[in-house]
Amino acid sequence: MAHCLYFTNLLAFPGSVSEWPYLKKACQTDKFGQNRDTVYFKDGVRHIDFVLSYVDDKDGDKKAERRREFEANLEKAGLELEAEDKSESGDRKTYYLKIHAPWEVLATYADVLKIKVPFKASDIPKAQEVHLEWLTQPFRLPDNIMMPEPDYFTAPFDKSKVDFFLIDDKDTFFPPSTRNRIVYYILTRCPYYKEDCKEEDKTGIKRLLNNGTYTSAYPLHDCKYWKKAEDMQCDSERYHLYRYWARFLCFYKKQPLNLIKKYYGEKIGIYFAWLGFYTEMLFFAAVMGVICFVYGVLSYEDNITSKEICDPEIGGMIVMCPLCDKKCRYWKLNSTCLSSWQSHLFDNEGTVFFAMFMGIWVTLFLEFWKRRQARLEYEWDLVDFEEEQQQLQIRPEYELKCTGRRFNRITQEMEPYLPFPSKCARFCLSGATVLFWVMACIIGVIAYRLAVYAAFASVMKDSPTSKIQLVGSLITPQLATSVTASCINFVIILILNFLYEHVAIWITDMEIPKTHLEYENKLTMKMFMFQFVNYYSSCFYVAFFKGKFVGYPGNYSYMFGKWSMLRNEECAPGGCLIELTTQLLIVMAGKQMVGNNVCFLLVILFQIWRSHPKSTYSRWEQDHDLQNFSQYGLFYEYLEMVIQFGFITLFVASFPLAPLLALFNNILEVRVDAWKLTTQFRRPVAAKARNIGAWKEILNVVAILSVVTNAFIVAFTSDMIPRLVYLYAYHPGNKATMRGYITNSLSFYNISQIPEDNLPEHGENPSWYRDYRYPPGHEKQYTHTMQFWHILAAKLAFIVIMEHVVFVVKFFVAWLIPDVPVGIKSHIKRERFLVQEYLHNYEVEKLKMQLSQSCSLATETAPLLPSSPSKHRVLSECI
Repeated sequence: MAHCLYFTNLLAFPGSVSEWPYLKKACQTDKFGQNRDTVYFKDGVRHIDFVLSYVDDKDGDKKAERRREFEANLEKAGLELEAEDKSESGDRKTYYLKIHAPWEVLATYADVLKIKVPFKASDIPKAQEVHLEWLTQPFRLPDNIMMPEPDYFTAPFDKSKVDFFLIDDKDTFFPPSTRNRIVYYILTRCPYYKEDCKEEDKTGIKRLLNNGTYTSAYPLHDCKYWKKAEDMQCDSERYHLYRYWARFLCFYKKQPLNLIKKYYGEKIGIYFAWLGFYTEMLFFAAVMGVICFVYGVLSYEDNITSKEICDPEIGGMIVMCPLCDKKCRYWKLNSTCLSSWQSHLFDNEGTVFFAMFMGIWVTLFLEFWKRRQARLEYEWDLVDFEEEQQQLQIRPEYELKCTGRRFNRITQEMEPYLPFPSKCARFCLSGATVLFWVMACIIGVIAYRLAVYAAFASVMKDSPTSKIQLVGSLITPQLATSVTASCINFVIILILNFLYEHVAIWITDMEIPKTHLEYENKLTMKMFMFQFVNYYSSCFYVAFFKGKFVGYPGNYSYMFGKWSMLRNEECAPGGCLIELTTQLLIVMAGKQMVGNNVCFLLVILFQIWRSHPKSTYSRWEQDHDLQNFSQYGLFYEYLEMVIQFGFITLFVASFPLAPLLALFNNILEVRVDAWKLTTQFRRPVAAKARNIGAWKEILNVVAILSVVTNAFIVAFTSDMIPRLVYLYAYHPGNKATMRGYITNSLSFYNISQIPEDNLPEHGENPSWYRDYRYPPGHEKQYTHTMQFWHILAAKLAFIVIMEHVVFVVKFFVAWLIPDVPVGIKSHIKRERFLVQEYLHNYEVEKLKMQLSQSCSLATETAPLLPSSPSKHRVLSECI
């Protein structure tokens, strides 16, 4: 959704004198004319299913010709039109074309699209849920809001069997969401060329919107969001959604998912169902994360490692090697005192437990969502939807761009297709473009961090040895680099988002996907790949590359070779985990603040006491002034949540409070999205969706990858494994203790042996560096000690054990929890059986009636025939 503030301008102007009589479905009228805040034509009977708007401009003649042809073809398709002149609009510039689909059109296209409609009230008893009334009452909504429709047996609409379905009133049989979906289907396929001059590319409302022939196309909201419709037959569903769902003060209430589905369609309903379920599951992860964080706080005083670093007699006496070449000088170990204490809050024994817990939590989340999704598919009648509709609907763009034709063995018709060489070339170009952007982003992030690190370290070149450890009063070079790099990287992320969006859309359009589902899935995968690199590349660098390929004094490693002077970064003696925590906190919190728009919360609070003036402002003009809900509206909402899901799973071992931040964000996110959709956007065209689409597979991949990343973070990024190896294998004395760990984890280097290119400009000091290498003078000087290999073996063993334990539990849980609840399976089978039975009985009764009529006709005509058979013979032949 577009994240910007939009206030609807209510323009009051007198309504034109109506020449139409007062009718039962008209909204409130007076003696001067009809109230224009209505969803009906001027006759008060025909429902407005869609509205088109346009203005006059310099290319008026050409556009007017297109509109004439397009509107003429719409009328040929059976739609009814009613125009509103610009003189009747508030701005005196905009023309409006109102569209109504009569019963014949709706029935025809409902048959074509195989739309399921009710034919009998369901007699399957619902499972009785045990409610603790006193406990759940505050969270529940009224029953008419939670269940706005009764349960029916449904079947695909068949125009030839109209009497089979429950049609009480043809005007209200198809709900507004279905009506606007059918009309939009016609609009996207209606041509705007003359019959004698056929041009296949001149088809559809999308092209007319792109070339400015029309300025907008949208269905209408049913009423104002703050006030019920004056027409008593109007359900005022928008008002109910705002009152019970979109207000922030309803954050603790259940979502009215059935009403959302009924008003906006299944696709939007599925999104809010998923978002609500994800938020519920975050509660358990947040509680466990808080427990792990509290454990780190309570064990704060038992951190012997940090005490040794901060001790002037230990950490204050250890002089470390320069951070960069030439200009950087020596620094003291106790300069990292603050960061070592901070690191202990997240780098403790609870980290391992929480990493394993999150690996299991993500499996439970995905498995329980499958069950919730299966229940929604059954309740919303989507079990067989995908195969019947989405897979078989070809995009108009595909039909226009693919000139080749081939025979489809399934449909037995000629259809457009894209030749294999063209498809292969487009795919290769697409892959090369994605790879280029991914590599450029990764290299750019690493190069920037190395440059900033060297710049901050060189600030200290003129300071005496006793004060070189700080930049300013409290900030170390490592912390300064991490914070500034994270902040600037986040700004770059926001800028690149706009670029990635256009690149992903361009690449997807170039591939020419065949169906809407295929187009959406391809775009989803590309955008996620771009955003994955955009948001996570710096976190992956800090977690898995920083400090891992440094070398040692006299033989340092450089990113682009020694000539670049960009020496690879080192981790502080406290480890890189606190830097990963800083990076994750800044990027994740910044993403949530920008994505959620704190200003929207202020606007919601403003809406609570805002007064709404009465006006004769027409319904189509009110909706015209709202923002357009684009076809990518839900896409960006899913993308935002999936990126957040990656933060709380891929790197959660470094920041156990991440699920808590995500929980607070999502509680606000649900109501902000609901408020924007209800009050600030035009009503979107209803669309069906059986599930969350390609996002499901992306979540599965992230879930599996999170087990691996968290295992590597605990093993290689944190100091957990080296400390355990020291505690149980290398500690001095008989009692296991962490005393002496800091000096044990450092290696000594004879600074007089350092090459001139690495030598600081001032002085020589005995220097230490972070590694496990033999000291100078040893026969294996500066090579790795046996302790290094023991620690490496322990790290690899931990990764293998943790991954196997978590994966075994994940697969066992996935096997134990069925994707579809047993009760839902039985209900689906029962409903299919009953539908077939009712259809069979209907056909049998219809055949009996036909036979009865035929026999009656034969009996009546028998005496008139010269040699007619007997009555018994006639009846026998009929039977």
